[in-house]
Amino acid sequence: MALGKIEHLGIAVADLEASEILFQKLLGTAPYKRERVDSEGVETSFFLAGPNKIELLAATHPNSPIQHFLEKNGEGIHHVAFQVDNLQEEIQRLKNEGFIVLNDPPKPGADGKLIAFLHPKTSGRVLVELCQDLSQP
Repeated sequence: MALGKIEHLGIAVADLEASEILFQKLLGTAPYKRERVDSEGVETSFFLAGPNKIELLAATHPNSPIQHFLEKNGEGIHHVAFQVDNLQEEIQRLKNEGFIVLNDPPKPGADGKLIAFLHPKTSGRVLVELCQDLSQP
């Protein structure tokens, strides 16, 4: 088993509306989906850029992990997400390799995905998200 393609890049933003306008101009296309994920305290906006996806993430409350990220780092790339066929098997494989998995069991995420994150301390200071389509078994 191995990680699949990059599913999306997550970008933390302070103002979702303003960032949607900016990325719409940059990418030449409108977002295809906006979604609130209350369990994560975020509102997301997804863009397609060729075969790639960009996820804008804005905090919905002051205690949101995205708000904490913005306060510490400012706007910018928050995470890289990889597609996996079997999230539970991939979690176990990565645990066996010494990675710290922050979400085991995995949890529902935005855009019809089941997700889990790897702790950046064990993944080269990069927050890595693993994504499995919820429609997969």
